[in-house]
Amino acid sequence: MEVLEGVITQSLILGIMVLGIYISYRILDFPDLSVDGSFALGGAVIAISLKYGISPVVGSLFSLIAGMLAGLFTGILHVKLKVSNLLSGILVMLALYSINLRIMGRANIPLFNEKHLFKIDISPLIISISIILIMKILIDKFFQTGIGYTLKAVGDNPQMVKSLGIEIGKIKILGLMLSNGLVCFSGNIMAQYQGFSDVSMGIGSLILGIASIVIGKSLFERINFLKETSVIIIGTILYQIVILLAFNLGLKATDIKFITSFVIILFFTIDKFKSQITSRQVSL
Repeated sequence: MEVLEGVITQSLILGIMVLGIYISYRILDFPDLSVDGSFALGGAVIAISLKYGISPVVGSLFSLIAGMLAGLFTGILHVKLKVSNLLSGILVMLALYSINLRIMGRANIPLFNEKHLFKIDISPLIISISIILIMKILIDKFFQTGIGYTLKAVGDNPQMVKSLGIEIGKIKILGLMLSNGLVCFSGNIMAQYQGFSDVSMGIGSLILGIASIVIGKSLFERINFLKETSVIIIGTILYQIVILLAFNLGLKATDIKFITSFVIILFFTIDKFKSQITSRQVSL
């Protein structure tokens, strides 16, 4: 039971990251590899903040801001300098690796002796539920605003938005800032939960996020009463449970990338199969 509770707690923390990836990957159709660096950036910022005696709440806000700045640089490369979305993400990811090392001063910083969010006398599961509920509500409220609707419209039909006189480049930059901010915030919470920050802790974040989104959308997209943010969080939990089951079946940690690839391919196939059935029913 403790193992399952730990998996769910970790899934909820990672769910914040997946919500950020959802904004860039699903809404803006932007496979942003800079999130791999942003996740580790969150861990680096909170580690140094705690080492200097800064409150974990303030340190978490610093992480959010740091992630937004990373997204800003990715957006400037893509929008202003006309670098492709894939390359701009890769360039920022590479830069962040060195920046994270510079911030931390070394590859790994333990946080076991520091006062952080998970040192208080409250269950880590309750803390993670509270944090992701707050983030989910804020994101849902944001997408009900005019800017939120515009952001979605830029992803769906940029030419239509451009014809209305709206500068889509600025909206894309805003979306990337929000995306990386959430990813970085998730990284800071994860570092506090696991008790250390590591410069390589963000490797594979984009793929993990895509896998979680694909699972959630494939299984629950047609359930009308569930918001997209809820579907994505559920997908993240299910993905982590699939990984846990795979380990219980005897697979090793070195097999995790294969498992992830298999899960994504499987659910992409399921989603395509369901779409074909729906289109045939409509044609009939």
